[in-house]
Amino acid sequence: MSEPVESAGSAASAGSAASAASAASAAGNRPRKRVRNYGTGRVALLEAAVRVVAAGGLRKLTYRAVAEEAGVTHGLVVHHFGTRDALIEETVGHAIRSSLSVSTLGLGTGKAADFATGLVDMVESGPDVQAFQYELLLEARRRPELLPQLRHLYEEYFEATRSELARLLPGEPRQGLSRLVFAALEGLVLHQLVFGERDVTEDALTELRGLLGELADREQGERSPGAADGDA
Repeated sequence: MSEPVESAGSAASAGSAASAASAASAAGNRPRKRVRNYGTGRVALLEAAVRVVAAGGLRKLTYRAVAEEAGVTHGLVVHHFGTRDALIEETVGHAIRSSLSVSTLGLGTGKAADFATGLVDMVESGPDVQAFQYELLLEARRRPELLPQLRHLYEEYFEATRSELARLLPGEPRQGLSRLVFAALEGLVLHQLVFGERDVTEDALTELRGLLGELADREQGERSPGAADGDA
């Protein structure tokens, strides 16, 4: 009578082994998560962070979300940044550098026709970077602790705008003028980011350059000795 019991035990053991083998085989055949070829360096992680925020807002920015977007391990993101605040701060810095490098603010020709010539291409080539910055603006209304990073971001833009206007105008540009010009550029970026309409942005920039050219000519005329004699 012991032999049938023993056979049953062997059959059960064999069945368990077969089930385990089948499960292992199924796991092996299960498609692995696709890894994106964005690279594993620090810059690649910052670019992944920009894409995460652009797609889902700052609240979606986590180590795991960045790791999944970049196709790397969670631990690698932690290793590079340590804290979420550090990740946010460095991503803001990366966004500034990316925008300024292609915006041609600070090009330095001193000609109104060259002012912000790369703005349209900047939006088209890096929409995620621009969206990231607007998401940061909106989130800062709810989280005042983000204001230092945001203020740093905008101070960089204000200075780039002031510097370019200083090359264009005969005197030091007034702060109000610099802010006004930057506000116009920012509005055009947002409009193109949301609606597209490259031609609308280009037409508006042409008008802005014309106004700046007229302002430069007027201020130059007011500073010339002939203008002073004429007034006298």
